[in-house]
Amino acid sequence: MQLVELDLSRNDIPEIPESISFCKALQVADFSGNPLTRLPESFPELQNLTCLSVNDISLQALPENIGNLYNLASLELRENLLTYLPESLAQLQRLEELDLGNNELFHLPETIGALFNLKDLWLDGNQLSEIPQEIGNLKNLLCLDVSENKLEGLPEEISGLTSLTDLLVSQNLLEVLPDGIGKLKKLSILKVDQNRLTQLTEAIGDCESLTELVLTENQLLTLPKSTGKLKKLNNLNADRNKLTSLPKEIGGCYSLNVFSVRDNRLSRIPPEISQATELHVLDVAGNRLTHLPLSLTTLKLKALWLSDNQSQPLLTFQTDTDPETGEKILTCVLLPQMPSEPGCQDNLPRCGALESLVNEVSDETWNERAVNRVSAIRFLEDEKDEEDNEMRTLLRRATPHPGELKSMKKTVENLRNDMNAAKGLDSNKNEVNNAIDRVTTSV
Repeated sequence: MQLVELDLSRNDIPEIPESISFCKALQVADFSGNPLTRLPESFPELQNLTCLSVNDISLQALPENIGNLYNLASLELRENLLTYLPESLAQLQRLEELDLGNNELFHLPETIGALFNLKDLWLDGNQLSEIPQEIGNLKNLLCLDVSENKLEGLPEEISGLTSLTDLLVSQNLLEVLPDGIGKLKKLSILKVDQNRLTQLTEAIGDCESLTELVLTENQLLTLPKSTGKLKKLNNLNADRNKLTSLPKEIGGCYSLNVFSVRDNRLSRIPPEISQATELHVLDVAGNRLTHLPLSLTTLKLKALWLSDNQSQPLLTFQTDTDPETGEKILTCVLLPQMPSEPGCQDNLPRCGALESLVNEVSDETWNERAVNRVSAIRFLEDEKDEEDNEMRTLLRRATPHPGELKSMKKTVENLRNDMNAAKGLDSNKNEVNNAIDRVTTSV
């Protein structure tokens, strides 16, 4: 009867006896990981209980009078089979932590707003399609996790969560975020990845304490200009969206350390990004960039990713001039970025100029400018006429990346094998086959 803490977790206990109610001094109880399906009806008589953990026990329902545990500060109910919450839960006025993750909840009662002292609320991995507007009453809430549900929206009243620092809404069906999110002045981490966002509210710029913003796998076409107001933002990830442009105001994110926009539709990076002087990692692989702004040279980048098969975090760049604007730009062997597309006939991977050699057709994905870009090495010891100088000029085609060479060689060998297997090779095909041999040898 003087027992204060009872830990029976990870055993094979099928039932907690009703006589546990005699443990009047009990403050901490952990029954997690047992084959329990219910808690004893007398359990709420343990009125000194402050921490209760019943994770992963196949619990199907809570005692209707669980509200009698009025001293309860922490209630962990993760990985059970709960489909509803009893009304008396609202009586747990001292509750600070409530973990309902990975259950089968379809509905969150409005009375959840009565838990005024709640600091952490985990609702991830349920079947919730909406959050009641009363959630805005939780003025002391620090962390709200509603990821992996079926939410199509968040209530505007979320603006009432003035103490919130972490908001996790990943893997839902959200198309927009409420403007009220701008009222969350203490919000530090916002994860909205794997939703259906087509735009991000301008109010996001008012989240002045934001340090991490994850927007991966949505349908965003651009980022709002107000993003540049996020002076404390350290990590911004917008991979796998449909971004066609970035606002020049992005340079206002002075604390930005990691910026990733992989697998989008960007054709240019604004030069103003160099104003984010703390930027160390920039990932722009899988876009449609033809060049990079010269201003990137002012940054102390540790990694600049342009391609999936890039072997080193940093590359050697050359300066060039944009023929359209006349501005100085940066380019390298991985620019312009080549789109990865399914193969042509026989489902073989595309290999640019080598594929053209075999099929005697031009490859539309092979960038003409990259192919025709040459470097001239001139021998100056004999100054003869212009024609002779041209004959003594060594022209160098743009060199593919080593990873591309391997892919090309494999593709060419496959093409040659297919040709050799075909019947009745005519003289033209033999000539092409010989040409492939020469290319393979050089590769």
